[in-house]
Amino acid sequence: MHELTVDETVTSAFVAASWVMETIERERELRGQFHSSLRQDDRDERRAMKLRREAEHVRRELVRRLRRAEGADRRAAAICLAQPGLDDYFKEVKLALSGSSGWTATDVAALLSVVHRREPYDWDDTWVSQVVDLALDFDITEQHPLREPLTRLIEGMADSSLAPDDRRRLQRRIALALRDDPTALPLSALVRADAWASSVREYLGDAPAPHLVELVEHLCELRTPRPGKKWRARCLTLLEPADARELVRFALAAFVREPSSGRHGPVVSASNTEVARGAIWAATLARADGLVADLTWLAVHLGGDRTAFPQELAVAGAAINALGECGECGDPQPLWRLRTSLKNRALRKQIDTALATAAEHVGTTPAQLLERGVPTHGLAADGTRSWRLGDHTAVLTVQDAVTVRLGFTAPDDTTIRALPPAVSETHAEELKAIKSVQKEVRQTLAAERARLEELFTVDRTWSYEDWVRHYLNHPITAVVARGLIWEAGGRTFLPGDAPPGVEVRPWHPARAPLEEVAAWRETMTGRRLRQPYKQAFREVYLLTPAEETTGVYSNRFAAHIVDHPRLYALLKKRGWQTTWLRASGDHDAVAKKELAEGAWRARFRYETAAVADHEVTLAATDQIRFDRRAGRAWRETPLAQVPPLVFSEAMRDVDLFVAVTSIAADPDWIDRGEERFGGYWREVSVGALPPSAEVRRDALARILPRTAVADRCTLTDRYLVVRGDLRTYRIHLGSGNILMDPGDVYLCIVTARKRDARLFLPFEEDGRLALILSKAFLLAHDNKITDESILQQIHRM
Repeated sequence: MHELTVDETVTSAFVAASWVMETIERERELRGQFHSSLRQDDRDERRAMKLRREAEHVRRELVRRLRRAEGADRRAAAICLAQPGLDDYFKEVKLALSGSSGWTATDVAALLSVVHRREPYDWDDTWVSQVVDLALDFDITEQHPLREPLTRLIEGMADSSLAPDDRRRLQRRIALALRDDPTALPLSALVRADAWASSVREYLGDAPAPHLVELVEHLCELRTPRPGKKWRARCLTLLEPADARELVRFALAAFVREPSSGRHGPVVSASNTEVARGAIWAATLARADGLVADLTWLAVHLGGDRTAFPQELAVAGAAINALGECGECGDPQPLWRLRTSLKNRALRKQIDTALATAAEHVGTTPAQLLERGVPTHGLAADGTRSWRLGDHTAVLTVQDAVTVRLGFTAPDDTTIRALPPAVSETHAEELKAIKSVQKEVRQTLAAERARLEELFTVDRTWSYEDWVRHYLNHPITAVVARGLIWEAGGRTFLPGDAPPGVEVRPWHPARAPLEEVAAWRETMTGRRLRQPYKQAFREVYLLTPAEETTGVYSNRFAAHIVDHPRLYALLKKRGWQTTWLRASGDHDAVAKKELAEGAWRARFRYETAAVADHEVTLAATDQIRFDRRAGRAWRETPLAQVPPLVFSEAMRDVDLFVAVTSIAADPDWIDRGEERFGGYWREVSVGALPPSAEVRRDALARILPRTAVADRCTLTDRYLVVRGDLRTYRIHLGSGNILMDPGDVYLCIVTARKRDARLFLPFEEDGRLALILSKAFLLAHDNKITDESILQQIHRM
């Protein structure tokens, strides 16, 4: 009698179980009619429910018939149900398999061939485990027909939806069953599902030495980003042979040699996550050649890719933690670069852990390690770097705390704006590299501005020598530090006036008397010194009696209606972690930010206020709370116990969020006819000034006397009053909205002419100061306005 082949067995099963597909097609037809009826305008609810009940009846009939099926019929049904496109029938697959019997090796091979036609993410751990049980009932000798499909099953599981523990268990069971030599490397140890694992297997060869097999199996046991003491000790023992150290060196370098695979699939498959982590740590313990460069490459290329697979992020996390173990090398720059370039929240936590480890190695703190690791990018002490491009020269200059310029000089040393086309073409690669350095310098400069601003919440001082070394002598950090006010020995000063031999710290207006704050503001305005960020004109937020009463939360900035997309973007820009409000999901969110180098955390709650086109458009602000770190947890803390500068800086951020994103700051919002929040808009757009607007008022008091419209402007408690030739105007110092006298008539000016570029502004964080001044210049000469939309409003009485 002719023995059927695997393909013939599959065909025969499909014919024998044709009733399965006929039943499924009937059920799907009924469900399709049911869903179609629900979408009709004149839908018949009774008919729809009847169709639904009929579909459910057909499904139950399929289950009943499966339970009655025996022998070859049940086996055929199981093979048929395992085919692609039936992923919503996984319960029926389990049922068919659980009661089946009489399987031959060819039957199981046929079942496996059908399973392989499915996409791995459609696999279910229960029925795949049942299939493996069936296959492993056979004694799989070297020529057994199940060897090839089971080998493929190990590789197919690599990117399946199976739970990691289930996948590892099943792969190892199959691999051990397929292993003829008990000392051979199991197929599950390095699954040939990605280029990296295949490369390492090729390096090992067909019969690796037993001690190398033992090493690889040990690498597979690492389940976490950082190994424990027991794993490390065993690994060090296994690394004693020279060829073992060579193996892990090769494995680490193989990641870098196979970068292209990550664009078409993962650099490392899910099945190889553990062995990849283990290889990274083994190479770190062996102090492999090029260790820091390879670990940094892994962290950047896997952790910095927004499309990275979860297992790639896990490998990047291991590389980041391993870099922390390289801290005794004394070079913190790799971790500094990662901290400024990686955005993934989980990886940033790993970076913090690695920094703590590296700092411990050299006997310092993570913050001190960071300030020592700021890269110079090859810049000279004066913040410049030059490259020769033939007879021309490219010069990169850190011009100020926000500007990094790339300029060129001709052979006669004259400055030119751009290189001649022929020179650009000849030196295209060099120019590309130079612009890459320019981009990196900009990123470092922005990161240093943010880092120094965060120092406001930290109670730290520096010796004069350390301060000069890390803040005044660094070509990038110095550009920021030299624009700031510092204090030492009871004196406040700009860096050029620093007294030597004292402890230095950043100056903050919250720690200074009002006379000193006023003096520094006058100095900045009079000497036209624009700081890297607000310092002399920085807002100070003190605890109010109302907040002392509420105890653990502040309602100071609650009940504001804000633009949700703009709020989300600004939260992210200012370093707050939050989630996007969804119309169909949770109706509130809590933004969080760590301060004082992670010792404190602020929480700012807001909720959905309005939805349009299935998107949350407006949000309503709510409470602000503070937590103190307690080991690995956070403990809510009364506001009175929060350090004053931590409290002030967090409240300053929230004030900025409200000031910039509130609908009251939108001059034409009320004209859209949206009356739901009209009362809020009218109240807040001309209401009491928050601290940010109070500082704006102080700045205007110093700027206006130096302007050409000084004689036409007067400052009151809430307004800048501008006397024009046609009318008198009051510009609100918070919202920037305008009221006209007489009658408090609202004047809408969406945009005003640009202010005089020669007019110095001591700060500009949200654009509101420049906007108010531009409106003042326009309205002071209202008889020269030509915009008809503005003139019609002015002449309307």
